[in-house]
Formats: sequence, structure tokens, C-alpha cells
Amino acid sequence: MRDDYQQLVDEITAVLRAPATLENRDFALIAFGAQDSEDRDDTEEPALDPVRTRSILQRRSTAAVRAWFEAFGIARAQAPLRIPPDPAAGVFMGRICLPVRHRGVVHGYVWLLDDGHLSDLELGGRSGAPDPRLARAMETADRIGALLAAEARAGEELGELLRDVLTGPPAGRDAARAGLRTALRGAGDGPLALVAVLPWTPGTGEDADHPGLPHLPGIVAACALPGTAAAGAGLATLVRLRAATALDPARTTAEQLLRSPRATAGSPNGVPARAAAGVSAPRRGLEELPAAWQEALAAARAAHADMRLGPVAEWSAIGPYRLLAALPALQPDAAVRPLLEPAHAELARTAETFLDCAGQAGRTAARLGIHRQTLYYRLSRVRQLTGLDLDAGEDRLLLHMTLKAARLGAPRR
Repeated sequence: MRDDYQQLVDEITAVLRAPATLENRDFALIAFGAQDSEDRDDTEEPALDPVRTRSILQRRSTAAVRAWFEAFGIARAQAPLRIPPDPAAGVFMGRICLPVRHRGVVHGYVWLLDDGHLSDLELGGRSGAPDPRLARAMETADRIGALLAAEARAGEELGELLRDVLTGPPAGRDAARAGLRTALRGAGDGPLALVAVLPWTPGTGEDADHPGLPHLPGIVAACALPGTAAAGAGLATLVRLRAATALDPARTTAEQLLRSPRATAGSPNGVPARAAAGVSAPRRGLEELPAAWQEALAAARAAHADMRLGPVAEWSAIGPYRLLAALPALQPDAAVRPLLEPAHAELARTAETFLDCAGQAGRTAARLGIHRQTLYYRLSRVRQLTGLDLDAGEDRLLLHMTLKAARLGAPRR
């Protein structure tokens, strides 16, 4: 289907004699057209725009660029819009935006650089009749919208099957797995990995009619999952791997997903949430997907809790969080609870770092950037608050695990 998008974008480029770029609703690049050098005079320098260059190279626009364009109502537009430049947002050239819609729902945008060569293009705002070339381009944009809508519907059906396999009632999982295997054909045989993204915000307001599921190379199915007591609402994506021992495609997908606006939306209290992603161990086939989902979810929670692991963490690399994430939520041990008060956050961080460094004072002081005497003083305060002996193995284990569990239960902001 990607070849179909490229062909349609090339049609728009040829009709308007200007390079067109197609992005989906979340500003992820789908296809772009190249400008033929014969369309310009030999004396002209090619028009370069950093926003378009970044979109092509990094496959996505920045949040500032997205906000600038959306402020012009592109998500509600029924006809082409001319948008002026804004150097403050990094938009050094104006744009003509062709909304890509299907049955009233916006599925993407076709962008044209308004670099002077399209200045005579009448959008229809004053005369009521757009330029014939633009009318042809909009017909092509409508065909793109139909393709994106069909892809979205197929993706939603796959997502429903994946959701049933991962979290549905045990009695229905076999049927869901069989349906998913049929829909995926050979891709269901693997190798595969699951990627979890936390948080993932469903569409609201103008986005409410748009499913918001990702369309990235390598993703064979995706579904949004509601929050639980252990984790907030998230996204599950099933990713095809090139080899059973190579998780690079899954990591790349996770990094791309974390740049989505749906992964960086505000939390309920208005504070911007920091998203994180987890990658499961590779799997062959679909039989172990529920276990793989628990791995990916645990890795995402660990990356969310511990910045040293994130923003993308693999299940095999999260150490003690593999065990802690599988445990039900527990109240902190009574001895350690005083150390978890906000007033003692620095002491808790010192104790955790000391235990992470296997009790080596020199390494701990260097990692914290403090003098050894300061470290010894803080550790003595930890002993006074908790009553634990940091020279005793069991006390150290209790303190270390309680601190890690508390970190896992407190999402990072």
C-alpha cells in the first residue's frame, strides 16, 4: 500500500509542478515527491525548507511545527489552506495544505511549499472556484483519504484481535489468536516482539473520530489498552523482526512511537507526562503473546520509573524490575516508610545509589558528586530513620527492594 501512496503523491507533484509531502494525522511522514529540476530555471537555487527536510529525514515534524499548523484549523478544513511562514516555529516557508479526508474524518495532510511558484494558485476562497490544477490535486487527495481510511479500518480490526489475545477472557483467546493468525498470514509466524508505550492518550475533541493507531513500517498490529492499578493507559504494538535475536526494529518502532503527540499528551493534573516504552523478548508465533505483553509492559514501567533505563527499555535489561513488576501493589515496609517521605528524598536517593553500587563508598560518592564524609553522614541518617543495619545483607536487601518498588509505583514526571 505504501507504493500506492507514493504514486498518488507523485501525481500531485506532477499536476502542481511542486514537491508534495504526505503526512498522516499525527504528522508522521508517509511519502514525498521530488521536484524535477526541469521545472525550474537554471539560474534558480532549489528551495530548501528545514521543516520539510526534517520531516523527510526523521519521518516526523516537531511539536512546535504541529502546533503552528493546527492553529490554522487544518484538522477541520474541508478545502485547501494557505499558511504563512513563522520563523519562530521553524517554519521558514509558507505552505499550502490539502486536507486528506474520508467521510468527514481527517486522515492526513498533503503539504506543498509556497515558495513563490504557487503564488498564482487560486484556492477558491474569493472566487469560489479553485484552480483546475488544485481541483485535480484534491481529487487525488480524496483517493489518498480512502486508502488511509481503509488502512485504519483494517488496523482497527487487527487491533481488536490483538487486544483480545493480550487481555481478553481466556475462553476467547484461542479464537482471537486464530483470527489474528489468519489476518496476518505468514507474518504471524514470527519472529515478533511486543512494544508497550506508556502513556498513550486516546483521541479527544477534534481527534475523537480518529483511531490514532500508528501506521509505521514493521508494525503488524496495534491496540490501545485501558489503564490498570499498576500502569496507566498504554499502547501495544506487535512488531515484525528481521531475526529472532535482533530487537533493533522493535527499538526503532518504540522510539518513533514516543515522538507521537499521543505519547506526550498532558496528564490529568495538567503536568506534561513523560512517555516511556518497553520491548519484550522475541517470540516465534502468537502462542506466547500474553506473556510477551507482560514483559513489554514491565519494561515500559521500569523505563518510566528509572531514567537510567529509558526512554526505551528491553525486558532483558531491567534487572530487579522483572520481579517487582510481577508483584501486586504492596504498601512500603514499615521500617522504610519514613525514608519515603518527600522531605527525605535526597536520603532515599543516596541509599538507593549506595545499594546500586554494591555498598562501595567511593563509587557512590562519585556517582552522586558528593564528598565521602557527606555520604557517611547521609547513610547514618538513613540508619536512624529506618533502624536498618546497612552492613547486614537482609536489611540491605529489604531496603533496596522497597526503594525500587516505591520507584516503580511512582510514575516519573
